[in-house]
Amino acid sequence: MEAPPQIRQTLSEISSRTPAALRIAVGIRLGSLPPSAAAGREDVARYAASLARQLQPRARRSSPPTGAALRMSAASCYLPEHDEDAHFFHAVAGVIGVADGVGGCRLEGLDAAAFSRGLMASALSEVVASSAAAPPPPGGICPYALLEKAYQQTAASGTPAASTAVIVSLAGRSLRWAYVGDSGFAVFRDGRILHRSQPQQSYFNCPFQLSSDSEDSNKVSEAAVGEIAVEEGDVVVVASDGLFDNVFDAMLEKIVQSGLALSFTPKNMADIIASQAYAAARRTQDTPFSIAARGHGRNKIGGKKDDTTVVVAFIESRDI
Repeated sequence: MEAPPQIRQTLSEISSRTPAALRIAVGIRLGSLPPSAAAGREDVARYAASLARQLQPRARRSSPPTGAALRMSAASCYLPEHDEDAHFFHAVAGVIGVADGVGGCRLEGLDAAAFSRGLMASALSEVVASSAAAPPPPGGICPYALLEKAYQQTAASGTPAASTAVIVSLAGRSLRWAYVGDSGFAVFRDGRILHRSQPQQSYFNCPFQLSSDSEDSNKVSEAAVGEIAVEEGDVVVVASDGLFDNVFDAMLEKIVQSGLALSFTPKNMADIIASQAYAAARRTQDTPFSIAARGHGRNKIGGKKDDTTVVVAFIESRDI
């Protein structure tokens, strides 16, 4: 399958700086190449052993880390199917937002992208205004308050359609979140999932959603909210359901682990994760969506073609 044009530059960059034997070792780990690809290749075996050593968990600190403030270095990849997702990242404020227009609105003749785009545009406008204020908001940007204000502004203008949404923000050494629906996020430490959001659904394949119609819309007060302590070296992936419907958590861990071992940039990692979702959506192998569908009595195999937004953020020291 030919790679989407949005990620070809990343594939070229990785290929140019990575020895062929290492690419084979990583391909076997990710399952894109069979184990037989290493037959008779001592160089591949050495790289595979090196990867395994690099991916061992770091020794845990005996006490929580203190001191240096953290920042997020982030990049995104968007692979549209219907072009109804929207997202933003504000580096200074350390805020990421992703929204996914509800496809059912398209079937009703509405612009299914309208609410997702309005929601993210309003949220970003609020973040820009808050970041310009002096002094900055205590404790950073509150994702719930930001989602509430963005929703109020978007609904007040009578914007059509509906959307899921997730907003995460870095406040000191904590990652905070608020989300409605099945746009979500995962936090990785040493390439393994430390925390992952769980989708909110009214029933199968019908996520909680925000809209201007007060009778049909879920409320922002129903948002899932929380926070978790993060460390330098953690990786945060924020995405629409085009990712989580098509890629198992175990594969996400393998991609993040391999990306860290290969010194991927956030852009490299976002592209590779999104391309994995793109490919899985077009195959006949099981995906999280097909397994869930059969659990609800539907005869479904393979993936689910959908817009896929992936934002990858590396947690770094502000001293970098």
